[in-house]
Amino acid sequence: MLKVAVIGAGTMGSVHATAYSKMSSAELVGIVDPRREHTAKLASSLGTKSYDTLENLLEANDPDVVDVCVPTYLHRTYVERLARLKKHVICEKPISRTLEDARAMIDTCNKEGVDLYIAQVVRFFPEYKRAHDLLLDGAVGETGTVYAMRGGVFPQGWQDWYANFDRCGTLIVDMMIHDFDFLRWCYGDIERVFAKSMWGRDFQRLDHAMVSLRFKSGVIALCEGTWAHTDGFRTRLEISGKEGIISHDSEEAVAIRSSFRTRSSEAAGVAVPESPLNHDPYYLELEHFIDCIEHGKPPIVSAEDGYQALEISLAALESIQTGKPVEW
Repeated sequence: MLKVAVIGAGTMGSVHATAYSKMSSAELVGIVDPRREHTAKLASSLGTKSYDTLENLLEANDPDVVDVCVPTYLHRTYVERLARLKKHVICEKPISRTLEDARAMIDTCNKEGVDLYIAQVVRFFPEYKRAHDLLLDGAVGETGTVYAMRGGVFPQGWQDWYANFDRCGTLIVDMMIHDFDFLRWCYGDIERVFAKSMWGRDFQRLDHAMVSLRFKSGVIALCEGTWAHTDGFRTRLEISGKEGIISHDSEEAVAIRSSFRTRSSEAAGVAVPESPLNHDPYYLELEHFIDCIEHGKPPIVSAEDGYQALEISLAALESIQTGKPVEW
């Protein structure tokens, strides 16, 4: 059994910590967050301890693995520090805000002989995994076009970091990166990106983007992302080929829908899709990473995959800024 600690008690930190608390292969030894009262409540509910600094955690425990669930622009600081302490690291997506930081994180972990896993969780959603497997089996024949969509409300975050371009990189880096990673998993490398979004126009806690991807295989994908909905969260996927169509719509799996007004201070940090499964995709993803660490197995999604997904995201931002396509 590996001892695991989580840094960050926001939405994703809470989701990850909850998953570890249910695993037989992991012991959740602590949660780190400077918000003492909030973190203590979460830790108590999961049968573990809370700490306001990483130093305090390390003095009390010696975790084998540390899961980093802090804002994107802080990833490099924590990952490199933990690597030098010889801790395996699981890091919430995106890997970082810049390619320079991402490469430094990967290189440091390799140098220190520790594993780095990037939590690109969409590969673990059953509907997306099924679509991937059907494609590999040739179910739709040669793919012509792909449409992927995800989005909902504008997320709340510590110091409103989602509204800060330099810290977050808009929904393209923070959220649409999920679809970029999934499609690259399905179709391989990309040769061209063209994008349009609200960024640079009238960005007032609203965001909407369209990103066109052309793969070296010839497949063309259109990705849509939004943080402009009034409530809820939705994902869609449609893959068209010569032999048929694969489609997914998250709303078709919802038996009942509700919509209630909430004060902004009560809003969730970031939308987390619900799952009817005994173990949700976040649990499956983290359990997989723990198994890879214990048994030296290659992961379904690697740190290099995280780097490539970020590269696509940043190319989309460049396209938006220049008004021109970005080619490899």
